[in-house]
Amino acid sequence: MDGLVTNASLIAGIGGSGARAHTIVLTGLAGLIAGAFSMATGEYISVSSQNQLTETEVEREKVQHFSDPAAERLELQQAFVDKGVTPGVAREVVRQISADPDTAVAMHVREELGLDPDDLPSPWTAAGASFASFTVGALLPLSPYLVGYPVLGAALGLAGVSAVVGGAAVAKLTGRSMLTGGLRQFTAALLATGMAFLVGHLVGSQLA
Repeated sequence: MDGLVTNASLIAGIGGSGARAHTIVLTGLAGLIAGAFSMATGEYISVSSQNQLTETEVEREKVQHFSDPAAERLELQQAFVDKGVTPGVAREVVRQISADPDTAVAMHVREELGLDPDDLPSPWTAAGASFASFTVGALLPLSPYLVGYPVLGAALGLAGVSAVVGGAAVAKLTGRSMLTGGLRQFTAALLATGMAFLVGHLVGSQLA
């Protein structure tokens, strides 16, 4: 949806200014490339930073575990008690877990911080997924021009239909009204492309 709305808005703005088809295509392709790489870079940095934070917390837990193991065992025991485990059982569980320092540290990170050091997402996978999804979305409003049908109305109409379908699909996955989800996404796309078209038209008329 990011790629769809972003590129549809770019195409609407340039098209509203009265630019020729080749200018719209160049703008759309530039928006696609810039947006896809921007999204991929942002996702890579975000996931990498989160992984580094998790690794830092693991190292901190290791230091605490070896410097004051008794206090760490009490913290973990209390975490199990808070979940409904009886104190005696929690104490025995913590004793067995603490026999392996690596297991104990990993359990502390999961229970205290809600992080799983053994299941860190791949920054490259996240970046690739963002790049691909943005590219697909950005190609939709640009596709009429690429197949030799340079009509602004067709591009924006396809973008509108795609927004409805995308919003309905997300709503279905979350168990909500597909109609509401589709209309909500369409409204968001309409506001963005409409504003871009208006600005492009006003600016284009002043420069003509």
